[in-house]
Amino acid sequence: MGETIAKNKKAYFDYFLEEKFEAGLVLSGSEVKGIRAKRVNLKDSFIRFVKGEAYLFNAHIGRLETTHHYYTHEERGNRKLLLHKKEILKMRKAVERDGYTIVPLQLYFNARNLVKIQIAIAKGKQLHDKREDLKQKDMKRDVQRAIKEFK
Repeated sequence: MGETIAKNKKAYFDYFLEEKFEAGLVLSGSEVKGIRAKRVNLKDSFIRFVKGEAYLFNAHIGRLETTHHYYTHEERGNRKLLLHKKEILKMRKAVERDGYTIVPLQLYFNARNLVKIQIAIAKGKQLHDKREDLKQKDMKRDVQRAIKEFK
């Protein structure tokens, strides 16, 4: 993976991640410019299957002031994901199971300078699981603080 543009931290907190995939995105020129300017938010975005193809919904890619209004894009538009057929079938089977969903994790440029998105098959966490994660995080922080003070 190359330079990370946007990360969906909420997905790591709200879901157990089962399997990760890398997908390309169908974008227009103004969208790529907005991504290069790091005007991206994946927080509330999700992935759905429409007619056998995967689409990214509700991902915000901001416009630049320098882009002409004729060439601007819809900020929260639907964007098609480029995946292999086997990957799409695997994800659709997982979604049909109880409680599984497909969530975007991060948006980045790969080595060839193409925009890629990392997505994952995820299962939603219960409230007690989230509390347990917070407890573990606090304990790690306390241990690190104690080690630092001991030195």
